[in-house]
Amino acid sequence: MPDSSLNQSDNQADPSQAQDTDARSALRLYLKGLAMGLGDSVPGVSGGTIAVITHIYDRLIFAINSVDLSACKLLLRGKLPQLWRHIDGTFLLILGLGILSGLLVSANTVLYLLENHYEALMAFFIGLVLASTWLLKDEFDYLHWQNLLALLLGFLCTWLVSGIDPRSADMTLLYLFFSGMIAICAMILPGLSGAFILLLLGAYQFLLNALISFDLPVIGVFISGCVIGLRTFSHLLAWLLRSYHQLSYSCITGILLGSLFILWPWKLVLSSFIDSDGAAHPLQTANVWPLNYTEITGNQPVLVVALASFAVGVAAVLLLRRVFHAQASHE
Repeated sequence: MPDSSLNQSDNQADPSQAQDTDARSALRLYLKGLAMGLGDSVPGVSGGTIAVITHIYDRLIFAINSVDLSACKLLLRGKLPQLWRHIDGTFLLILGLGILSGLLVSANTVLYLLENHYEALMAFFIGLVLASTWLLKDEFDYLHWQNLLALLLGFLCTWLVSGIDPRSADMTLLYLFFSGMIAICAMILPGLSGAFILLLLGAYQFLLNALISFDLPVIGVFISGCVIGLRTFSHLLAWLLRSYHQLSYSCITGILLGSLFILWPWKLVLSSFIDSDGAAHPLQTANVWPLNYTEITGNQPVLVVALASFAVGVAAVLLLRRVFHAQASHE
């Protein structure tokens, strides 16, 4: 079990230097959590992928799996210091605060951009997804037929899930509970986006509004679903990545590639529906080329802005990887 102290120096001759090292390590971990929260809040981006890029994924899965029967026994016996070390509590606390901060910071921003700069935001997401896919390509042999089959399976899964009718998603508390269970699996699995799954389930914008308005019943039920799902699936996900590493990442890559069709910025709305609040939402859409977008829809494609947003998305992922690689090499 990793020590809950963060990269504490073996040389304790200078306590102030050790404390400074711990503070800087804690700040770096918080920023990694912040990046994960920002990533998990946008469709198509995976907090799990960011955890891999920032070299904390294995420790995160190990810490999640440590919340087990032994942890319960320590809690019941009142052995709180031992429990804290057992579950890598300092790591989870700092990382969790960073993730929560990222979610809170991005909630208002993402909603505003979705409503006012849809094409630019979707292009940014595509840049993030493509860059993440490129980073994952080294995880498997993409010329092996089994891996190609797994990639195709992941692609088809995204295509099938994208056919979910948003009108069938009645935002009951039970539905939100199971949405949390499903989305949390994507949030901790590299390459899958929890926000993207919530978008497909029709719960994404509803939950963002609940987060902004501090709708505690909705937030509480969703978090409960996340906790149950996290505990249920973390062992399975860790086992799949450990036992079928290449097949798992092949499937993840297929899912990412399939999501590009859904994230395509220029869409023609074929039909829409009215929700319980009287707001109209697209039901059926068709992707169109940006050069024909104005002629077909009457709206401007803002192509230059979209291309710039795409480039920023790609650069953000590559820069994030380089920054945390450089930090890891100095630790």
